Amino acid sequence: MIVEPYLFFDGLCEKAIDFYKKALGAEVTSLIRFKESPEPAPYGEPDKIMHASFRVGDTTIMASDGRCQGKPKFEGFALTIGVKTEAEAKRTFDGLANGGRIELPLGKTFFSPSFGMVADRFGIMWMVMIPTMPPS
Repeated sequence: MIVEPYLFFDGLCEKAIDFYKKALGAEVTSLIRFKESPEPAPYGEPDKIMHASFRVGDTTIMASDGRCQGKPKFEGFALTIGVKTEAEAKRTFDGLANGGRIELPLGKTFFSPSFGMVADRFGIMWMVMIPTMPPS
């Protein structure tokens, strides 16, 4: 069984994907626009993204423009990125913080040599950390 996040950016999906390409080195693996569907484009937005998949490291994240209202709302969850070095933690954290809001500055904790929390410019909460047992 695999559980993968599916994020609805409410009309800002392409901007989000471009941001994650720069901030995280995301690689788009699939992208379908509403105009590519045999059905009429809902919400009058044929160029918006109906479905996309992108990879961040070994993880697939799926995304859509959803209802295209321009007001994405992300609450009650965070995505966690485990990295191997403090330099990688800083680079990742700083990339996500660009245009976002730092919730907990990156620093040493009792459970990680480097941990921080940031809400990116789209409102997604991220936790960046070096796990006690680094990812392989």
